[in-house]
Amino acid sequence: MIGPVVTHRPVLSKVLLIGQAPGPREGSFGKPFAWTAGKTMFKWFESIGLNEEEFRSLAYMSAVCRCFPGKTKAGGDRVPSPPEVKNCSVWLDAEFAILDPDLVIPVGRLAIVQFMPKFSQMTEVIGKDFKIETHGRVRDVIPLPHPSGASPWFKIEPGKSLLAKALLLIEKHAAWEGIRDRARAGRPSAPADEHAIEKGIAAGDQRRKATKSGGARS
Repeated sequence: MIGPVVTHRPVLSKVLLIGQAPGPREGSFGKPFAWTAGKTMFKWFESIGLNEEEFRSLAYMSAVCRCFPGKTKAGGDRVPSPPEVKNCSVWLDAEFAILDPDLVIPVGRLAIVQFMPKFSQMTEVIGKDFKIETHGRVRDVIPLPHPSGASPWFKIEPGKSLLAKALLLIEKHAAWEGIRDRARAGRPSAPADEHAIEKGIAAGDQRRKATKSGGARS
């Protein structure tokens, strides 16, 4: 993995977007989805009521891994290994503990598989709202395809129609309506607790200890 670590600004939100990992340019910008894939994704969100700045201010943007994984020998972005994903999981665990999101939006295969490990085709998951028990309770999970230009999946059928269906589901979700209403009212998101990250990591550690002692982690 190649630093720097890319994280989102501190925002308390009931909408949690989870990307895969930063690309080669996000580190210099210091924020996730800062290049071409982000431009595409924010156009999707603008079509359902939030522009880029509103989304960044009112939704929390996370990722499976927080550093650029590097390139493959063929020149493409390398997919993080299972140990790398596991090493980064403490941060996502902490964010769930802090935010307790109602709506989770995993973007791309690596993010989606964290919640639906057995899916094989994007057509199985895009355009659907899943009720999934994760990090302590049932939450709505609405997956999106990765907006990278490397894949035309979301530009052609059936991907194009399934993407539109997924965006409609997000638009109608109560958590999305809540942040959209705040954007329209011009109210910024409340700042996160100064010690929220530490509290979240501690909560994640407690869950892992419970799992090791025989408890079932959701």
